[in-house]
Amino acid sequence: MTSPLRIGYVPEHFSTPLHFAQKYFGLDATLIPYPSGTGHMITSLQAKEIDVGIGLTEGWVAGLGKDGEKAGYKIVGTYVETPLCWAISTGAKRDIDNVLELKDSKIGVSRIGSGSYVMGFVLADTKGWLKTPGEPPFGVIPLQTFARLRDAVNDGTADFFMWEYFTSKKYYDNGEIKQIGDIYTPWSSWKIVAADPTDARLREMFSRIDKGVEYFNAHPEEAVEYISASLDYSADDARAWLGTVKFADGVEGVSEDMIEKTIDSLRKAGVIVEKDIRADAMIGVKRK
Repeated sequence: MTSPLRIGYVPEHFSTPLHFAQKYFGLDATLIPYPSGTGHMITSLQAKEIDVGIGLTEGWVAGLGKDGEKAGYKIVGTYVETPLCWAISTGAKRDIDNVLELKDSKIGVSRIGSGSYVMGFVLADTKGWLKTPGEPPFGVIPLQTFARLRDAVNDGTADFFMWEYFTSKKYYDNGEIKQIGDIYTPWSSWKIVAADPTDARLREMFSRIDKGVEYFNAHPEEAVEYISASLDYSADDARAWLGTVKFADGVEGVSEDMIEKTIDSLRKAGVIVEKDIRADAMIGVKRK
């Protein structure tokens, strides 16, 4: 008898099809939450604490670009087809009202190598603020959790941070933080990685997650109820998010062109500095 897969995931609204896959379709897995995100999952994959991670494209690609074969994982699936909207936030009472005021400031990130870290380079690239390739364009303050990021921009430990818009919105509405901008990823936002792309359990996992996605698409009000009751979002925000997201019709495999595009963007932003990085070397399962 095979043991259940250990799947790392971010306990936010994007995890809803995964919840449905386990609740209704027998996904044989231990779901392990990583509220601090993709960077923490990379560490756990390398430590062999999880078998699979579902996280942000930019974090996975940056990790593979940095560590190559030593990264401890390959990209095996596509979870979300749409880009991610990263909201740019600062403290509610901070005297910062425009993204242009952030040059040479301090960015709060969950971890080095996480999506919140990588997107700082991408933001700086759009503003012409990049320095030496690979050198962070801001002072970097690793803070692990979303709660600590919010605290940091209010007490001055950091000047701003970047996090998914709908996860941030509740704290704009209650006046804890304020939004000063946003930036969209130029790639599809969530990918699935595996420590061993040849693991025979992956095929069944793909099938069960596909069924979870189908159920999510067919039962939007149940999705809203779950998100608002279990994941700290309002029902209105959950419904608004539903109109912005498209999960993959079939999660197995990843497009080499999409990974190549991500590499090109991250190389331009100075996140990936090695010259001989190839998309096909990052992929464990290609889309058919």
